[in-house]
Amino acid sequence: MSTHAGLRVVVTGATGNVGTSVIEALSQDPDVAAVVGLARRLPKMSVPGVEWATVDLSRRDSPAVLDQYLDGADTVVHLAWRFQPTHAPVLTWRNNVLGSIRVFEAVARAGVPALVHASSVGAYSPGPKVEPGVTEEWPTHGWPDAAYCREKSYLERVLDAFEPRHPWVRVVRMRPGFLFKEQAASEQRRIFAGRYVPGVLLRPDLLPFVPDLAGLRFQALHTDDAAQAYRAAVVGDVRGPFNLAAEPVIGAAELGELLDVRVVRVPRALVRSALAAAWRAHAVPASPHLFDAVLRLPLLDSSRARDLLDWQPARTGLEALASFLSGVRRGAGLETPPLVGRRWG
Repeated sequence: MSTHAGLRVVVTGATGNVGTSVIEALSQDPDVAAVVGLARRLPKMSVPGVEWATVDLSRRDSPAVLDQYLDGADTVVHLAWRFQPTHAPVLTWRNNVLGSIRVFEAVARAGVPALVHASSVGAYSPGPKVEPGVTEEWPTHGWPDAAYCREKSYLERVLDAFEPRHPWVRVVRMRPGFLFKEQAASEQRRIFAGRYVPGVLLRPDLLPFVPDLAGLRFQALHTDDAAQAYRAAVVGDVRGPFNLAAEPVIGAAELGELLDVRVVRVPRALVRSALAAAWRAHAVPASPHLFDAVLRLPLLDSSRARDLLDWQPARTGLEALASFLSGVRRGAGLETPPLVGRRWG
């Protein structure tokens, strides 16, 4: 790890699930002197050593704002992302893809020495659902029918072109599995289930069963653990991609045990048809295309992060998922626009 002190770090998307954890981790690191948190809307929360500012990366005038705050920065951690509206992929493309390109170009203009970019398991092409999982060399062509995967994959290609043009920028690409924490539960419920599904409905005694679907095997990670990997990348001197995931691999059996409900084998086509109908009716925001992708995403081998970042998750994937479920039922959140909680009485 680097011994450089007094780093100035700029974090985009600083008020979201990952951003709030990264901000907290950086603020506690003695090698980091100042953090600038950029977001579309200012939060009410206060973190020692953190300055907040607004920028909307989907706007064409956002480069001027980026230039102002990236001047003199040692590292940019790029997390800003919009999951919705899933029915208007052009809007998410403008923010996620064009906005990210604006950040990358601003990094180059300002001469920032390091860029840590939030990629995802969703960038990977379909792959094996067996351990030990794929390494960072697995193709990153995503699942093209899902906007989220398509956008994450496209940015991998953008960075493939960016790095040889700007070899003096140390580029790190984080590719985590599914990230959960209690304080982000309300936001994630809104993103995937919608605003009008009360969290109390996710009580185990109200769930009849867990569907056992072909391909339902995934890895979860507590967001705070992912943030420690980001922190290590900021203060260190590593380059390249890093898979981030915790044990164990989670499938229907693990979900059934966690929720204390029975597991029932259900045809995948039946669940997809129901989800597709609900999505077309705007009853749920999660698209059937993302459902298709989740059932095809490979498992991840996180050996490189353990070896080069000296990183080890402090919680299991099941503990991360349990904290999320607890937060959903309680309407947990934080004092930021994306994470604000909601009480259901």
